[in-house]
Amino acid sequence: MLPALASEAMVILALFARIGSMIMLMPMLGDDSVPRQVRLLLALGLTVALSGMLKPAVEPLVAGGELQFAMLLLTETVIGLALGMLARMFFHAAVMAGSIVSLQLGLTTALVFDPALGGQTPLIGKLIGLGATLFCFALGLHGWWFEALVRSYSSFAPGAPLAAADWAGLAVDTIGQATALAISLAAPFLLFGILFNLALGIAGRLAPTIQIFFIAQPLMIAGGIALLAVAAPTMLVGFADAYRGWLAGAWAGV
Repeated sequence: MLPALASEAMVILALFARIGSMIMLMPMLGDDSVPRQVRLLLALGLTVALSGMLKPAVEPLVAGGELQFAMLLLTETVIGLALGMLARMFFHAAVMAGSIVSLQLGLTTALVFDPALGGQTPLIGKLIGLGATLFCFALGLHGWWFEALVRSYSSFAPGAPLAAADWAGLAVDTIGQATALAISLAAPFLLFGILFNLALGIAGRLAPTIQIFFIAQPLMIAGGIALLAVAAPTMLVGFADAYRGWLAGAWAGV
């Protein structure tokens, strides 16, 4: 009885090493605004819920001795932290897009504290980030996180050696996709900024006596906010679709 219970506890601990460390860094769930106790209980409950499915992946490895079990816990923790960080990096494409919008509208000095980043972020970036969070929960994308978590046990088998080159390539690819998504989401505002400044240049040439600098900023902010009111829903839906597509293919073939 006792050896069986000890073996089950070791299996749960091995699974918790990856699942718990990943939950601690997952976007939204891993933010500092979520109490650590809540994240811990969520990770523990998810580990117990998935143990029946994932147990065959780690059970043969827990009987190899104390040193092998310690190495298993270390590698599983590193994998969980890396996967959680990748998911967080891609999610921050929404905040990045909002920051680009703030830059185009001249509102980069309007900063608020963002617990997800551990520092200050532009106000519109925070607004787009909160909207993306609500959309993801409303569309059930947190279920895709858990599916990607289960799938990670096939892409990154427990006990397998960590390939630094593969992880580096995966991180670079994720950052590239997130950056491309952020620029595509903010494309209307980039176009708006180009056309607005072109119009100001023409107006300055045609009417040199106009105080361009006194009217440019209010017009830029008013036009940008109006464009944001129209484009924000499309931006959030586009982000949610892109994030769902990334999660569907996350870590496939690695």
